[in-house]
Amino acid sequence: MKQLFIYLSTMEHIKKPDWLKISIGTNQRYTDTKRIVDTHMLHTICSSGRCPNLGECWGKGTATFMIGGAICTRSCKFCNTQSGRPLPLDPEEPEHIAESIALMKLSHAVITSVDRDDLADLGSAHWVKTIQAVKRKNPDTTLETLIPDFQGRKELIQPIIDAAPDIISHNMETVERITPEVRSVATYRQSLQVIRQIAEGGITAKSGIMVGLGETGQEVEQCMDDLLENGCRILTIGQYLQPSHKHYPVKAYITPEQFERYKEIGERKGFATVESGPLVRSSYHAEKHIKFR
Repeated sequence: MKQLFIYLSTMEHIKKPDWLKISIGTNQRYTDTKRIVDTHMLHTICSSGRCPNLGECWGKGTATFMIGGAICTRSCKFCNTQSGRPLPLDPEEPEHIAESIALMKLSHAVITSVDRDDLADLGSAHWVKTIQAVKRKNPDTTLETLIPDFQGRKELIQPIIDAAPDIISHNMETVERITPEVRSVATYRQSLQVIRQIAEGGITAKSGIMVGLGETGQEVEQCMDDLLENGCRILTIGQYLQPSHKHYPVKAYITPEQFERYKEIGERKGFATVESGPLVRSSYHAEKHIKFR
């Protein structure tokens, strides 16, 4: 398979290609969404993760809510979320999330979280309370949850499955070879086990990877095969963008043509859908994925 990558040497700086340039722009819906997020002191991965689609999504009145606080107990080399010692959980957060989804009149919502390895249950009960509050307050809103690996502890993942969000996503982040270089705790095989448990629990399983970290096309295809073997139905593939000079460096800018090839390959292999593009992130166009549950 011919691969269309723009490779970077470790010593040079190359401007981002034109296909990665975006126009933020604002409209009234963006302003309203930002007001709700700020008023309710909500954490969103849109802002903490410096998502390039923030303007587009907030302009449509959608956002990915991040629960468990804004500080992660892990320090993955690709992630811009602050790491350190988190504050105690906010017991009112589940209701705040549910109320904000109602105020935004969302037909589909996405919730993710930081890792909370400091807690005895790693935040599992807080997740369940949030899902229950959202479903109670917004019975007509479909829900996707993007969960951590919970250290692979099945007894902590199962209550989230039992709470029955429409889609449960858990990101692989990258191919197996590169995983130890960029993920501080999570392992490739453990993440596959999480995907398998979700699928075996009767919930639509979704995952996402970044490219441009030095992986090969063959490794991406192997990751696809591993996900499919473990029951994953929806896959997102996006360009890795280095948040700062302290983070893992971008090794290649993948062309739009190669992203399209990944989409074609993945769907031919058996995914229900593959969202693949330079600016794709885990929850990008998530509202479209609900039809594959």
